[in-house]
Formats: sequence, C-alpha cells, structure tokens
Amino acid sequence: MKMPVFLFTLIVSLGAIFSCNKNDVPQEDKIYRFNETLNVDGLERTYTLNLPPNYYESSGFSLVIALHGGGGSGTQFETQSQLTNKANASGFIVVYPDGTGLIRTWNAGNCCGSSVTNHVDDIHFISELIDYLVSHYKINPKKVYATGHSNGGMFCYRLACELPEKIAAIAPNASTMVVTKPCNPVRQVPILHMHSKLDENVPYTGGYGNGISGVYCPPLDSVFNVWSQINNCATPSKITFSNDQYTLTEWLNCDHNAVIHFYLTNDGGHAWPGGLPGSASGDMPSIAINANDLLWDFFQQYQLP
Repeated sequence: MKMPVFLFTLIVSLGAIFSCNKNDVPQEDKIYRFNETLNVDGLERTYTLNLPPNYYESSGFSLVIALHGGGGSGTQFETQSQLTNKANASGFIVVYPDGTGLIRTWNAGNCCGSSVTNHVDDIHFISELIDYLVSHYKINPKKVYATGHSNGGMFCYRLACELPEKIAAIAPNASTMVVTKPCNPVRQVPILHMHSKLDENVPYTGGYGNGISGVYCPPLDSVFNVWSQINNCATPSKITFSNDQYTLTEWLNCDHNAVIHFYLTNDGGHAWPGGLPGSASGDMPSIAINANDLLWDFFQQYQLP
C-alpha cells in the first residue's frame, strides 16, 4: 500500500531534523563578529571579537589578544594593524579589547594615563576576558597569545610577567617594559619584539620619548637582558640576519624553547610594520617586515604546557 504523501513528507522532514549535527548552524545564523561588554571590577569593559570564516566548521582555535596603543581603541587598532585580514586568512580568532579612560590606555605599570592614576586592574580584566571567551567560543586555552602596539605592547610585557599561566607567548611592537614590581613569572615566556630605529615615541635606546609625557622608557637591551635571564637562555644574543632593511637578533637555547626574537627596522617609525598609520598624523609603517606574518608564524610554535 502506498504511503500517503503528507506522511512521507513528515517522515523525511523529521529524519532531516534528527540527522543534523547539533553544531550545524544555518548559514543566515552564522555570526562572525561581535561587539560585546564584560563587567569586571565594577567597570563595563568593551571589546570586538572576530571569528575566522571556518569557525563553524572546525574547533580548537588559537586566540590572539590585540592591544591598542595609548589614545587608540580596539577598532582603531584593528584598522591600523589589518590583523583581522590575517586572522581570517590563517584561521585564528582575534579579540580587540578597549582600555579605559576618555583617552584609552592600559595600565602597563608606569604607563599610561588614567589607567595608572586610577589603578585600573587590566590584568584582571584580560584574565576574565580569556576565561569568558574560552568558555563561550571554540578556543584552545593552551593557544592564547598577546600582541600590542606602544602602550599595548608595554602591557604585553606586564601580562607575560603576571599572567603567563594563560598567555603562551607575546609579540610587542614599538614598546618597552615599564612594570613597577619585579617580574617573576611562573613560567618562561617566548617573546617576539618589533621596533624601528626611527621611533621617537619609544626610543629603542631608552629615554623620554615624544608623546608619552613624563614616562621614562627603559632601553630594550636592558629589557631583553631581564627576559633572557628569566627564560634562562644559555646562548648570548646573536645577530642572525642583517641587511639594509632590518636586523634580527635572537636569544636561543632558552628553557622550554622560550626564545627571544628582536626585529629592528631601519625604516618606519612609531607604527605597526606592514599596517597603516595609526592616525592622520601618524608615522608611516615599516615595509621591511610584516608584523602580522611574523607574529602568527611565531605564535604557532608555542602553546601552554
């Protein structure tokens, strides 16, 4: 006996429903970009999250925390760095948090702005942000990394000192380390640092730069000396590549392969290498290196134990 048409249609429809994977999401419901808030220490903190195109078809994604410079914002740094393009092409998640204040800054220790004078606990914010994102998105908690420009890069160093159990590696740019208490991380942290010889805001040789009032910038050789001891690097610093565009200095044979790579360009200024100027009056970025390519290649080599 033939099955009634309406009953056949019902069975087929039910079969389709129950055969769907619970992770399947209709194409029109797939959202890849979020502007969200998180309440931490009584402050409403904001951030922009970008998921790569393959997010709904895969899992175990890396997370890159991208920290804007002083006076910037998450969305401004996204435009400046062009990091979302790299994240989409390479398949990792990137989040752009916002600092605090009318002129947004991060509390990196001795810099910068109202985040320091108001004693904002940005370490707690980033720790809570990581926990929230890991619990709500398909992120591998062992593959969380931090990068940042200027004040954001300074904050990367503080994260490495105080939150190394959640940050696998860091990639600061155009910055230095300005922590106000001894750096005693519970594990060694791999570091990729990028800088321009022409940077007058954060001089790589140290001193008081333009645009950061009253803040002394320690020379980078002293910063790397501290971290080469923390990472227990057995080999002294060595220039492993040099041409008329940039020099790469490396500290190798470190515990747990927590190497330090320092790219110093001869062009550019206080800007994101390979990106766009940070503002209409900002320095032109270096074209000798591409920060996004370098940091992603570097991060992929590391994960938390």
